Amino acid sequence: MTPAAVNRAAKIIAVNRRGRIRLQPLPERSRPATPDDAYTVQARMNEMLTAGGLGETVGWKIGCTTPVMQQYMNIHEPAYGEVFQPTLYRNQVTLRHADYVEPGVEAEIAVELAADLPAGDRPWTRDSVADAVGGAMASIELVDARYADFRKFDTPTLVTDNFFNAAVVLADANPDWRALDLAGVTGRMRVNGGIIGEGAGELIMGHPLEALAWLANRLGDFGRHLKAGEFVTLGSVVPTQWVTRGDLVEVDVDGLGKVSIKFD
Repeated sequence: MTPAAVNRAAKIIAVNRRGRIRLQPLPERSRPATPDDAYTVQARMNEMLTAGGLGETVGWKIGCTTPVMQQYMNIHEPAYGEVFQPTLYRNQVTLRHADYVEPGVEAEIAVELAADLPAGDRPWTRDSVADAVGGAMASIELVDARYADFRKFDTPTLVTDNFFNAAVVLADANPDWRALDLAGVTGRMRVNGGIIGEGAGELIMGHPLEALAWLANRLGDFGRHLKAGEFVTLGSVVPTQWVTRGDLVEVDVDGLGKVSIKFD
């Protein structure tokens, strides 16, 4: 994409996010055609949103890292997005359902980083990224389908929009995460007290840290890297659950805590 096309696409999506309106397909001359195009637009859009007052980005989400989500979305490769500081919550939070267009929730395992993962040290592997992980925790990713029909959208356009991300809720990090088998832990989602679904950590690319390594390597393609102090949500072990006003969503992961969102 030309720089002008990148700016046009980024501005359209940034205006859409600020206005909480349903996005229509991008004009063809401004539509990303490849994943690399999409991440270039995404980075520019996030710069615009920060400059417009949304705050700094403080972490990352990775989507479609599990078979259940790849099947649900009909997207068969991971995709990442950034998370803004004002949309990061801890442990439990009450949010207004009306502040979102079509909100959904996902049950995830997340990590926080105690060290950088420099692009120059690629290729990163599951084993080599482990030394940078300071803690692991349960999380809920709040997604928002602000699209005319997301199933009819091209994947690169969805990626440009931080791949649906609207917010993240993190449990307190467990610094003794190495005592756990992250591939073997089970995450569960309850809505209004009833279990919606559950899944093991191994659903995330065979092991949750495989997703972290994927992100560290992918960011390096753009001269970027993961930094100490950032967090990464690694993918949902249950399908997205679309929520309504009044719903209470709870997610717990063995050994990694519990988080919740109440939608008023």
